[in-house]
Amino acid sequence: MTFLRGKIWIPRAAFAVLLLCALASLASAQPKTPVIIIPGLSGSELRNPQTKERIWFNALRPKSGRIQLPLQADPTVMHDDLVANDIVRSIKFGPVPYDVYGGFLKALTTRGGYHEENWDTPSVKGGDGAIYVFAYDWRLDNVGNARLLIRKIDDLRKRLGQPGLKFNIVAHSMGGFIARYAAMYGDTDLPPPGQKPRPTWVGERYFDHIVLMGTPNEGAMNAFVSFINGFSFKGWRIDLPIFQDSSKFMVFSIPTAYQMLPAPGTLRAFDDHLQPMALDLYDPATWRKYGWDIISDPNFVDHFSASDRRVAQTFFAAALDRARRLHEALAAADGEAKGIDIYPVGTDCRKETTDGVVLYLDDSGHWKTHFRPSGFTRADGTRVSDAAVRNVVVSPGDGVVPFHSLNASIESQHAGVASIFAGQPAENICEEHNTQATNSKIQDYVIKVLSGAVLARQARSTTVAP
Repeated sequence: MTFLRGKIWIPRAAFAVLLLCALASLASAQPKTPVIIIPGLSGSELRNPQTKERIWFNALRPKSGRIQLPLQADPTVMHDDLVANDIVRSIKFGPVPYDVYGGFLKALTTRGGYHEENWDTPSVKGGDGAIYVFAYDWRLDNVGNARLLIRKIDDLRKRLGQPGLKFNIVAHSMGGFIARYAAMYGDTDLPPPGQKPRPTWVGERYFDHIVLMGTPNEGAMNAFVSFINGFSFKGWRIDLPIFQDSSKFMVFSIPTAYQMLPAPGTLRAFDDHLQPMALDLYDPATWRKYGWDIISDPNFVDHFSASDRRVAQTFFAAALDRARRLHEALAAADGEAKGIDIYPVGTDCRKETTDGVVLYLDDSGHWKTHFRPSGFTRADGTRVSDAAVRNVVVSPGDGVVPFHSLNASIESQHAGVASIFAGQPAENICEEHNTQATNSKIQDYVIKVLSGAVLARQARSTTVAP
């Protein structure tokens, strides 16, 4: 029995129930940290603001816009008239709908107890249990979009009258680059070439938990494949005039495509005897040597205007250089995540994720670029088996992002630093890259992280040994 004020006696078990109810009531009364959702490459709708036509995602060729960007010598100032107005919630190929991020948002509202708000017109509950979708032009420089995110948060804080409000982030795929850069550098550009990046972790004032879902922290070979074979969305790519342009020429014009290339020191390239080759993917001369230079393609003139062609070489070199410097800036964390808990989630269950390239001369003396896990014939007529090639061009991952890229294990070794994820191994939940947000197990894990039910294994503000 337990004694309460007024000399009322109740059983201890009943008292325990009352206490738990009181604690639950108190917890529910506490404000719930709002969450920002950052989609990945191609995960935001792009519309023509005049015609309101949705240019992306649109399987058919739009009437009032295109994804290809007009070129500029400086990739950071590239833009067109399209605007990002929402996350891609679902898409249709013909009559069949496919969930993209809509189901994830529904899970957060129905199972997580969140509600969706608008950045520009938040309600009085906009600082408590709110979801803010960060729709952004995924073609444009990731650093610029990270800085835009910080400015939008500053504006939102002012509207809510809560200058110290902090947020959690759930970022999918390339969205993780934006989240990490915002956390490490805030509204600051990359340092000039030759100057070493020094993270300030100003994001500690903005963020608490960051979930990185399938983020290619070391880039991905599939990005390189798109420069050779064109871009595909959810495995679809059709080159017909009535369909959206997804050619390598479109990819060439997208600054973020360069930023998704395998990070410096992580490219897995092999010669015709399957021996490793040391190649600098960020040197335009490498692209010219092996026949990857899109500018030299005879069809280049058919896809770009005269003004585009005049700056193409300068743009190409600048885009590669900026991509290299972005990777270096993200690797500069050296095992630290000051004041922020970072939770990577992905998988290694897709054993044949593209992760290598074989380069060999054919019998006519031309370089061949071979990504497929299938055999080939050397110039001398000898045959390399399927199994031998498979051993070097694929690795475990999610079908797009190799598991080592999610964990940033090779890049950190190349940079001579500890991986930022060394103390927080990725939560391994089997799911294809493009459908990770639809997986109920991943949704449940993310909701647990946001609720504080999953403790970060990496200590805050400490350097973790590799």
